[in-house]
This record gives sequence, structure tokens and C-alpha cells, in this order.
Amino acid sequence: MSRVDAHHHVWDLSVREQSWMVGPAMDPIRRSFSLSDLEPLAAAADVSSTVLVQTVGSVDETVEFLELAAGNELVAGVVGWVDLTAADVADQLAGLLARPDGSYLKAIRHQVHDEPDVDWLLRPDVQRGLAAVASAGLAYDLLTKTPHLPAAIRTARALPQLTFVVDHISKPVIGEPLSPWADHLRELAALPNVTCKLSGMVTEAPWSTWKPSDLQPYADVVLNAFGPDRVMFGSDWPVCLLAATYAEVVETAETLTQSLTPTEQQSIFTTTATRTYNL
Repeated sequence: MSRVDAHHHVWDLSVREQSWMVGPAMDPIRRSFSLSDLEPLAAAADVSSTVLVQTVGSVDETVEFLELAAGNELVAGVVGWVDLTAADVADQLAGLLARPDGSYLKAIRHQVHDEPDVDWLLRPDVQRGLAAVASAGLAYDLLTKTPHLPAAIRTARALPQLTFVVDHISKPVIGEPLSPWADHLRELAALPNVTCKLSGMVTEAPWSTWKPSDLQPYADVVLNAFGPDRVMFGSDWPVCLLAATYAEVVETAETLTQSLTPTEQQSIFTTTATRTYNL
């Protein structure tokens, strides 16, 4: 089965610092990662298409990612960044889409979980920016943690014309009680314009001791709430390397979904991402 990896990154530390890479715990990934590093790993896992996702709040990075996508057969889409609060956000989006490589832009994302205001998504200027994303025909990736989910629910409800994609199942701390994360996620999943990435779990668990059974209860909440046709696999490479290899992340996703039918598994590993991001 040919697969889509709906969430990975690259970065070149000689071009741009990654401000989120703080402390010695990040040392294993404190180097540059390129598509040439990913290509053999993806091929070994039967991944034929990927979605390259922003790492910093920079339009320049988004332009670089669009250029990478246009020059590499592996990358089928880009989740980029624009300042949602800017008065000219619609013009910024139009400019990116008008580029020769603009068709690779599929969604926008912001590091909402780094905003001190857990209700940042509800700001009027942000809501206006999100409406512009919808008008541009793009999706929006929600990078949130549990405290941000109530605002995400209200936002997704207020903007039914916008497709939202929850990154990393909203980053619950693996090993802590399922609630209130699970309750909020089920409420979000009740909205038809929201999908979810089965990604990022290994780095929310104890890095050196986690096992698939630790992740299963969280994956089950996601699968039961959204259904396989609104769940997509993402590796979160190379961030995942803090806790697991690319192959281990793929194998774990297979384990977490082994009770599903082949058609349901195909949705998670291919169909949902292809449809949601119009790959």
C-alpha cells in the first residue's frame, strides 16, 4: 500500500535557528535535516508522498518549502505560515498561491500552543485571518495542547467553511488521565469540518521507555471519535527521533490501527490526507 506521511519537517540550521529547540534534551536533533535524509526512510516504509510542515513563524520558510516541493517528487503539499493577525493576510495568501509553486500550499499553521493566551484563536484579528485562509481554499492545522481545545472547538464551530486538522492529537501527555483531553477532543470531532493527525505521540510519552500499548488508549479515543475517514498518519520526523526512529513510528501506527479493516487502514495511511490536503 502506497502511503502518505501527512506531517514532517526539514530545517537547515545554517539558514535559520529553530527557536523551539531549547535545552540539552534537544541535542539529538540539533542538526540540519533535509529531504535527502528522509527519502530512503520514506521509501523503506512505502511512503510515496509527504506533507512538509512549517517549523517557525516565517513566510520566508514557507517560500523555501514551496520551492523544495516543486523540486522534489516526494513532497506533495506544504503547510506554511502567514501572520493571521496581519491586515493584509488575504493578500499574503494570494501572493503565495500565485507563485509558480503556489499550488503546493495546502494549509496554514501557527504555534498556537506557544501563545500565552489559551484563547488566542478567538481573537477577532485571528478569526478574520482564519476566514481568509478558508476563502483562499486552504486548510488550517491546529497545533494545540489540551488547554487550547475549548477555543479550538469554538473556532471550528464559528468557521464551518474552514477545514481544520488537529496536529499530534493535540499533544496529550501520555500516561496522564485521558480527561479532560479526551472530552474536548470528542467535542471537536463532532464537528464535520475537523480531521486529526495520528502523529506526535511518541514524543509526548517517556522517550526511552514508551511502548505501543502506552499509546493505544489515546489512539483509540481519536479513532473512535473521528473515525478512520477523518484520521491521517504523520511521522513528525525528525522531531520523532527524540523517542523513535522513522521505521518505529510507522510500525507503531500499524500496531495502533491493526484492528481496523484494510479499507479503514488505507484511509489513515493514504486517503484522508489525500482528500483533506487535496494532494
